[in-house]
Amino acid sequence: MDFMKEYEKWLASPALSAEEHAELEAIRNDPKEIESRFYGPLEFGTAGLRGTMYTGLHNMNVHVVRWATQGFADIIVKEGEEGKRRGVAICMDCRNHSMEYAIAAAEVCAANGIHVRLFESLRPTPELSFAVREYHCQAGINITASHNPKEYNGYKVYWQDGAQLPPVHADAISSRLEEIDIFNDIKTMPYYEAVRAGLIDRLGVETDEKFLKNVMDQVNDYNTVKKVAEKFKVVYTPFHGTGHKLIPEALYRLGIKNLFCEPEQMKIDGNFPTVKSPNPENPEGFALAVELAKKEGADFIIGSDPDADRLGLMVKTKSGDFQVLSGNQIGVLLLDYMIGALNRSGKMPKNPVALKSIVSTEMARKVAEVNGLQCFDTFTGFKFLAEKKDKLEKTGEGNVIMSFEESNGYMIGGYCRDKDSIGAAMMVAEMAAWFYDQGKTLADAMDELYAKYGYFSEHTYNLVMPGLDGLKDMAELMRKLREEPPAEISGVTVVTRKDYKDGSQVNTATGEKSGMELSGSNVLRFEMADGTSVIVRPSGTEPKIKVYVLAQGKDAAEAKANNERYGKWVAGLQK
Repeated sequence: MDFMKEYEKWLASPALSAEEHAELEAIRNDPKEIESRFYGPLEFGTAGLRGTMYTGLHNMNVHVVRWATQGFADIIVKEGEEGKRRGVAICMDCRNHSMEYAIAAAEVCAANGIHVRLFESLRPTPELSFAVREYHCQAGINITASHNPKEYNGYKVYWQDGAQLPPVHADAISSRLEEIDIFNDIKTMPYYEAVRAGLIDRLGVETDEKFLKNVMDQVNDYNTVKKVAEKFKVVYTPFHGTGHKLIPEALYRLGIKNLFCEPEQMKIDGNFPTVKSPNPENPEGFALAVELAKKEGADFIIGSDPDADRLGLMVKTKSGDFQVLSGNQIGVLLLDYMIGALNRSGKMPKNPVALKSIVSTEMARKVAEVNGLQCFDTFTGFKFLAEKKDKLEKTGEGNVIMSFEESNGYMIGGYCRDKDSIGAAMMVAEMAAWFYDQGKTLADAMDELYAKYGYFSEHTYNLVMPGLDGLKDMAELMRKLREEPPAEISGVTVVTRKDYKDGSQVNTATGEKSGMELSGSNVLRFEMADGTSVIVRPSGTEPKIKVYVLAQGKDAAEAKANNERYGKWVAGLQK
């Protein structure tokens, strides 16, 4: 694509506002900036779109949202009149411009004759997934950039099962977008005209209630919560985002009496003024909540990201300080607790199964198998976990009690098909109350799990590669690791190489090559002689390559040391 030609095309378009036109004029003498905005469109994948909010083809703005929605609408229209009648559910998070983008998407859908159910205000991502299923919609659209920095926004798309779009439909939309002119081929209808025509309806508190009923149906142990309620204390922060209503409500309905919500971070604000990054994986964002927890005497803190699909935890240690539990640790704690709670309550299904992504801790497999459950891996992304859940349950091969990813995503129950911090927060609070009744904190519980199941240590190393040059560097690194694979890493022999792109694995000692169940994803895995796995994959949403080191050891110190040794090799990849 000729980026200067595209730049001039945008400048000449009457669709641009005066502010957008001035923004583009301001970069006229900066060819590098023009190239970064116009060298090509944002790539439409199974996660939709995500980018920084600027005027340009490779950015998130109202024109790109309309263009993407027209491509999606064309796919929905192919489902016929029934697909148009079933229509789409649309929601948005707290980010700047999210409501504007959501309304723009609704207007395009309506102009294409597609019925729209638009949430009246910001809502959590899992509630959008639930709404698609509850109202039998053909599809869903969510305006969100999850836990990305404030400069970002995004466009997630869902299909009729409530899961993010399957690859076949994402590919169809991507192909269609190559044919659509971003300004001339878009159908749109003024919002209030669409409302009067019955093409746009609003969703509100009635959907919240339906969603919360399904969340509360997952409760196993109201009695223990009630038993400890007078003394048990919880702190919560939504990081200025969409969990601000439903998570506190779920905890109150569970029976939590002493819930303290961090007041500054309960304020909806797309600029996230109290944190550098609204990511519940990072301890820095919890500073205000930690102050509140120490003041009120709480043992743990729950945090949810801006679109409330991810959940983070900080727990009090024996020293009285607070430490972050990793996404893997939360997943293992929840899995072990749920196995016990379901057995105690008589709710354990036949053929119980746990699901995790390929980059998540192998400790979950150990917990599952020791307790008589099967554990299956999928590619990273809850669309794959949802797909595996549906397949297992439809064929009668297994009933999934929990699915999780190391990046703080958890799915409990069958009411939605995406990660869900509301259901996870409820279950974490129930779990913490159960341990509290035994005189234990969640930190104590985690220590006991390591003693029971073995010592595991996981760390995700991020090789950040921003800009156009970064995309080239990412592709070059993956190419080199494929064509010149390491025989050893940090002095340890590579035993097996796995390439999930073509579904192949190689025994390095014999050279024997065989196939795997999973294929079709740009991921490499190196399995080491000491039991460690090193997994390399480009992020699907951010300009970086992620390297996951899944190590083990005879005790916590050895497991951590093994991980750090491999980390030195990872650091050398970017030199």
